[in-house]
Amino acid sequence: MSDSQGKQTICITGGAGFIGSHLADAFLSRGDRVLVIDNLSGGRRENVPPGAELHVLDIRSKEAAALVREAGVDVLVHHAAQMDVRRSVEDPVFDADVNVLGSLNLAEAARHGGVRQILFASTGGAIYGEQDFFPATEDHPARPLSPYGVSKLAFERYLYFYHVTYGLDVACMRYANVYGERQNPHGEAGVVAIFLNRLLAGQAPTINGDGLQTRDYVHVSDVVRANLAVVGKPGFHVYNVGTGVETTVVELYDELARAVGSPLKARHGPGKPGEQRRSVIDASRLRHDLGVPPPLSLAEGLERTASWFREKAAA
Repeated sequence: MSDSQGKQTICITGGAGFIGSHLADAFLSRGDRVLVIDNLSGGRRENVPPGAELHVLDIRSKEAAALVREAGVDVLVHHAAQMDVRRSVEDPVFDADVNVLGSLNLAEAARHGGVRQILFASTGGAIYGEQDFFPATEDHPARPLSPYGVSKLAFERYLYFYHVTYGLDVACMRYANVYGERQNPHGEAGVVAIFLNRLLAGQAPTINGDGLQTRDYVHVSDVVRANLAVVGKPGFHVYNVGTGVETTVVELYDELARAVGSPLKARHGPGKPGEQRRSVIDASRLRHDLGVPPPLSLAEGLERTASWFREKAAA
């Protein structure tokens, strides 16, 4: 538990992953003790910063629960997840096993272990489904169209129960499309990382469909700021973490090609069946309640991200 100097014990699940490792950096730089739980199925050992304690565990395991219960954790920052939307459609039972039962395993441990607050990485895109209005506020109806979105919404509801029944403070952080340094270009998530990887290899990326589908792209540094701002806030809260700006995939590609100085034109492939057409979220509640500064512009965020990928490609 926290000491008299205010140093806290923060447990980050998925802390070897893209967003989780940036959070580990930030909490360490505040002087906190940082525990990382990650089964390394998607995360990488080298992402975990020196000073963080890595425990290679599955969130569904008794061992992960024991760590959360017994390590004096003040704040549980829960990012470990089955995050592939397509896999959730193909295997909804696996998705629920990880995202619902695995998360409940930790919530029970948190309740018994005296954890004060849970910060939960939820989804701002998949939770709302096809939107009635743009950008979506936190009060927009939640109509997820994938088991992944359903599982995130389900655990938000469980967390409300834990808040009301056991007094746990909770913040559900509904992320837009997060991008930035350390994002994994292999796998389902992260169109920015996938496009950059191909452009830097001199290959033209493929855009699914006409490329006019829109997303809200938020840089990982803004996600970190949002999480740090909500630590210690009592109550149950739901916050969108995004920019409120809609960007088409075509516009995103053009910005990325410009950032790396590539003349390559994107190719267009068939559209993905069932893909959401437009997604953009309103994060003004976060700025109003927590005083979080306005997000990085897409141009600046992509410039930072591109230079990191360029350095990595050259190493």
